[in-house]
Amino acid sequence: MKIKNLIVALFILSAVNSFAQLTISGELRPRTEYRNGYKTLTADGSDAALFVSQRTRLNTWFISEDYTFFISVQDVRVWGDVKQLADNGNSLALHEAWGQVKFNPNFAVKLGRQEIIYDDSRMFGNVGWAQQGRSHDAAIFKFGNENYKLDLGIAYNQNGEALFGNIYNVAGNYKAMQYAWFHKDFNNFKASFLFLNNGLQNVAAEETRYSQTFGTHLNFKASNALSVNANVYLQTGKDVADRDLSAYLVGLDLGYKASSKVNLGLGFEMQSGNDYDGDASENKAFTPFYGTNHKFNGFMDYFYVGNHGNSVGLIDIYAKVGTKLGEKSSLTAFLHSFSAQSEIANGVDKNLGTELDLVYGHKLNKDVSIAAGYSQMFAKEGLEVLKNNADGNGNNWAWLMLTIKPTLFSSK
Repeated sequence: MKIKNLIVALFILSAVNSFAQLTISGELRPRTEYRNGYKTLTADGSDAALFVSQRTRLNTWFISEDYTFFISVQDVRVWGDVKQLADNGNSLALHEAWGQVKFNPNFAVKLGRQEIIYDDSRMFGNVGWAQQGRSHDAAIFKFGNENYKLDLGIAYNQNGEALFGNIYNVAGNYKAMQYAWFHKDFNNFKASFLFLNNGLQNVAAEETRYSQTFGTHLNFKASNALSVNANVYLQTGKDVADRDLSAYLVGLDLGYKASSKVNLGLGFEMQSGNDYDGDASENKAFTPFYGTNHKFNGFMDYFYVGNHGNSVGLIDIYAKVGTKLGEKSSLTAFLHSFSAQSEIANGVDKNLGTELDLVYGHKLNKDVSIAAGYSQMFAKEGLEVLKNNADGNGNNWAWLMLTIKPTLFSSK
């Protein structure tokens, strides 16, 4: 009876304003993983890990003519990490909670905890693969129309409400951030430009050190079959240790539609790094701060996924083949050849190894899909030196994931 009354109330609420729309959706995503060399090399005597993680989300949208209100509550857990008679489970969290107010057709302000995603997610992404995802506490001033988009974002973080002082020590987070993102579409060409002023707190020195990242993402559709994507970013300013920062990222991705069922790809990416005997007062290692790094440089996450920071950089040359297996299934293969951009150690070759990634996807219906993957890392001496593991072997990873994303209610 209570559920019936709730549904009636939702319909009445949606009828109050003919321009308003209320949508409630959900997501359930359990994923089984077999890890035997994921993110780092397997040492002799180490046993493989096997577990099931799960993300559960409840999303609520309310969209009116003048504003949008959104809340996403999520529970992230590993099966078994909370006992059956739970008394101290703390996996429930607020993933997003934001409001966007539209002041006129060309200007709006978005405030609150929110995902920030731009272009191919190289510099700003929601890290959708990770069960917890990424979101920011920020304010974004949004300008634009059908001809252009301009976002100005600001964020300033504190440990909590304070009477004095502004020292911030939440691990892995920034103290302050300001950025500008501009996007323009042309006939067969799209261009985006990004400037990021990123402030990291040095707790010992009680000051914030700022670096500047600026660059562009370009997309060109040469024909119905051929597309070209490019990234170029530079970093300067200071790192958190007060070293001079001078780093870069360049990448090029070619996509070719060979047929209605086969897609081919070829590309490379280079991120600058530090030589093992370089000048200690300068940092040449690029940091893709808030990108969806799992999407790039191999799915086994050996590079830039909570690791490989301030290291020897990376050169990633890759090829990919995607094929449709009927109406609802697909199979994609990726092959990456990795090497260091800078010197690893005296007498050590820059070759890091080769990674093979296979991903299968099947859509059961509009709400339910299944995906599975297998990856193998063929490591070289350079990677063994970086991971401090000369006896690594095996180094494979497999996963199976079910995703259910229903629309529970819509007043549309």
